[in-house]
Amino acid sequence: MPRFYCPVPLSVGQPLRLPDHVAHHVQVLRMQPGDLVTLFNGEGGEYTASLTLVERKGASAEIKTFSPREAELPYAITLAQALPEGSKFDWIIEKSVELGATSIQPLAAQRCVVRLSAERAEKKQAHWQGVIVAAAEQSGRNRLPLLAPLSPLNDWLAQQDLHRRVLLSPRGGQSLSDWARHQPSQALALLIGPEGGFTEAEETLACVHGAMMLSMGPRILRTETAGLAALAALNAVWGEM
Repeated sequence: MPRFYCPVPLSVGQPLRLPDHVAHHVQVLRMQPGDLVTLFNGEGGEYTASLTLVERKGASAEIKTFSPREAELPYAITLAQALPEGSKFDWIIEKSVELGATSIQPLAAQRCVVRLSAERAEKKQAHWQGVIVAAAEQSGRNRLPLLAPLSPLNDWLAQQDLHRRVLLSPRGGQSLSDWARHQPSQALALLIGPEGGFTEAEETLACVHGAMMLSMGPRILRTETAGLAALAALNAVWGEM
C-alpha cells in the first residue's frame, strides 16, 4: 500500500482533499477511487484511507482506520555530519533516515569542499527536507527526523546538548562498537568529519567541549560511510526493541 506524508490534521471518518504533492503521486501511480493508501502526518501512528476522487486537478480520500504503529528507535541518535561534496549528503540523509536517525545536523567545517551562501543554504534545506520525507515514506517511519539548520562546527560545539557527543576519528583509541557493548542504550550525537576529516584543532576543540573520541575500527571510512556504519553498529549492539 503506498504511503504518503500528509502534514495536516487527520482523524478517522474525515473526508480529505489530499495535498497537491500527494495527489500528484496518486496520479503518477494511476490509482483509482476505492484504492487504499496509508497517510501519516508526523504526529504519531498512521491512517488507512480510501481514495474517493482522482482527477487531473487533484484527489480526495476518506480516512477509514488508525494504527498506532511506530518504527522509531528506543534511543535518540543525532547525525552531526560535516557537509560532503556533490550529492553525497542526499544519500547520507536518505540512508540515515532508513536506519532510524532522530535528527540530522549539517555542519560547516574547515575542510568542507562545499561552501553555501545563506540563500543556497536555505534552498538546500528545503531540498534536504524533501529527501527526509521521501525516505520516511519508503521506510515506514511515521515521524520525521528533525533537520537542523546548517551550523558552523564551532558554534554547534559551543551549544549545550543533553546528548552525549561521540567524535568518530581514526585517532580514537576504542571502537564505537566495543564501547557500545559495555554501555546501556542511550541518546547520542555522532560527529562525522568531511572529506579529509576534521583538523586536529577541530578534534581538540570537540574534546574540550566534552566529545568522546572513538573510532570505527582499523579501516578509515569515507565520510558518506562512517555515520551510516555507526548507526548500523549501534542498532546491532543495542538492538531496536
